[in-house]
Amino acid sequence: MMNKLIEWIDARIPMTATYNKHVGEYPAPKNFNFWYFFGSLAMLVLVNQLLTGIWLTMNYVPTAEGAFASIEYIMRDVEYGWLLRYMHSTGASAFFVVVYLHMFRGLMYGSYQKPRELLWLFGMLIFLVLMAEAFMGYLLPWGQMSYWGAQVIISLFGAIPVIGDDLTLWIRGDYVVSGATLNRFFALHVIALPLVLVVLVFLHIVALHEVGSNNPDGIDIKKNKDENGWPKDAIPFHPYYTVKDILGVAGFLILFCYVIFFMPEGGGYFLEKPNFEAANPMKTPEHIAPVWYFTSYYAILRAVPDKLLGVIAMGAAIVVLFLLPWIDRCKVRSIRYRSTLHKLNLAQFTICFIILGVLGALPSTPALTVLAQVTSIGYFGFFVALWFYSKNEKTKPLPERVTG
Repeated sequence: MMNKLIEWIDARIPMTATYNKHVGEYPAPKNFNFWYFFGSLAMLVLVNQLLTGIWLTMNYVPTAEGAFASIEYIMRDVEYGWLLRYMHSTGASAFFVVVYLHMFRGLMYGSYQKPRELLWLFGMLIFLVLMAEAFMGYLLPWGQMSYWGAQVIISLFGAIPVIGDDLTLWIRGDYVVSGATLNRFFALHVIALPLVLVVLVFLHIVALHEVGSNNPDGIDIKKNKDENGWPKDAIPFHPYYTVKDILGVAGFLILFCYVIFFMPEGGGYFLEKPNFEAANPMKTPEHIAPVWYFTSYYAILRAVPDKLLGVIAMGAAIVVLFLLPWIDRCKVRSIRYRSTLHKLNLAQFTICFIILGVLGALPSTPALTVLAQVTSIGYFGFFVALWFYSKNEKTKPLPERVTG
């Protein structure tokens, strides 16, 4: 009966063929390591965010008068509402953790280089939409930090010449952050942006499976095939990597559940203390800062004295990531076989990004501003230096086959 059902479906839609192409018989390099967990974990967190978000919207009231009270109602009166809320809030931070690590793996192993430029661009678009999704969702609790954080970030668009004021007014839907802003952010957060995100994830996976997965050696496994046309250095994704990913999921869930049940506020980084107070336009929090996953870019913004130039620098910090496939002109992908200069450059970039993240969460002082300026130079310096040395970089010889 089951076989007949599958045959009936296959005659009308290529279910089995699609499964075999993308999962069952997808040739994955046999030397995937720890860094290749984070793509599947990102999918897991995406599903968590979509499902918990649907359940939360059933009791959420997207109005200035009812938003904060509805969050309290979810936390106190809805059965397991507190769990759904913490799964969603912790999931937002977990999403950025796994995405940042996923991107870092791409930087290490050159997963953005030819023929994976479009794959990288889809990934960066996912990152950009994810930032917008997180920002829209950040306002929805209608707490003090949500309100004032949105007020500060939206006001940055006012620095754009000519259209800045009109653009700011259009985004807010009012002259100040109000119920109109909350309502449109709610619509974007729960309908428009999730749809765009799901489409981009689909395109990202299709593009990945068209060109094939990269590997820690950064070599093309399609060059060495057996008499049946199967890459000699590949293994079927299922069952080998589905089992491996299940192990990664288990480890992730242990950490994820620990945060949910024992430290859902994340020390004030996942859920800030001012956000446990209802939004009050007449009372400004002592220190306004975005959520931790935006703080690196916020620190770059504050490092520039001029507001317009700061906004440009913050935007350029993201745009330059899109251009990475064309900035890096080296023929070798993996950090394993690249020069010591490249390894040092990537290390200083990582350190600068982390320091900027810490600085963005702290109140600004003259000394910290100088440090932010130095690390901002280090951030952009990575791309400038990469452009100059990558074309004639002295690299190690690549192996003919993957090394494991």
